[in-house]
Amino acid sequence: MIHVSELDSDEEETKNQFQPRKVVIKNKDPKTEYTMNEELGRGKFGVVYRCTSKETRRQFAAKYVQVAKKEDRKDVERELDIMSTLQHRRLLQLFDAFDISTSEMCLILELIEGGELFERVICDDFLLTEKSSVIFTRQICEGAEYMHSKYILHLDMKPENILCVTRTGNRIKIIDFGLARRFTPGEKLQVLFGTPEFCAPEVVNYERVGPTTDMWSIGVITYVLLSGLSPFMGDSDLETMANVTSAQWDFEDEAFDMISDEAKDFISKLLVKDKDERMTATEALNHPWLKRRKRRSEVILDKTKLKKFVIRKKWQKATHAIIALKRFRENL
Repeated sequence: MIHVSELDSDEEETKNQFQPRKVVIKNKDPKTEYTMNEELGRGKFGVVYRCTSKETRRQFAAKYVQVAKKEDRKDVERELDIMSTLQHRRLLQLFDAFDISTSEMCLILELIEGGELFERVICDDFLLTEKSSVIFTRQICEGAEYMHSKYILHLDMKPENILCVTRTGNRIKIIDFGLARRFTPGEKLQVLFGTPEFCAPEVVNYERVGPTTDMWSIGVITYVLLSGLSPFMGDSDLETMANVTSAQWDFEDEAFDMISDEAKDFISKLLVKDKDERMTATEALNHPWLKRRKRRSEVILDKTKLKKFVIRKKWQKATHAIIALKRFRENL
């Protein structure tokens, strides 16, 4: 059985630390420097392959992205700019970038093989406790704190974007900076994108966003991790967004009977409708629930509802892929 400890993340980090570097886009084929291996995945963004550096023999993930449209190229270049700034152990790292042609670019990324956090914790051999939830949540907040210190908002914090570095340790990485934006304190930044279930009220209402917009999402992630319940999920995206804007939720389900008051207080200080009243990432890291070396409940949490949540998300993803494919074919 896998039972994570407070020490795992620091020990693994020292042993296998990723060395960040300054990335300059190269106008050539990445195959001149990397050997492309098997396909790891594909989606609307493009295709990802495992690749090996010809110089160091180290393995990475090569993400090929189609940029035939001017807007697509602009989006990828913004993502590259942001990832070049975000050099932190809790964030997916960019190692290289190639401008292959007018229609294709390639990003060489840190290879993460532990899978999505939620998929890992629902495995039968993983013991989910409040203590392990603290370890994961702390790391997410560390990544958010660093992003915000660089005046960058992620704006798409959700379980699918939290990956485990390995299948046995406890290190996590925040990924997918495709929707991330730079912000200037005092200036009004508004966005109208994100995942309804995890986006903050100010996103749905098209109001000013800020660092605590990400913190709302972390509050939702924590709520789901501890209970397996989604606090704002409706029968449709419209209903979900209406639930988000009302910001009405509770701890009444029996899933919270074994959860500490400190954990509930942590969530309560993030799921606040007024973004100015929410905890910042720094304040979250200083909250008693996330304090290191504190004795915590080792009671094993029931993962039945969390398993149902993960299965539902997989089904939704598959359904959206089928709909997208159908629309694509209709446009041929």
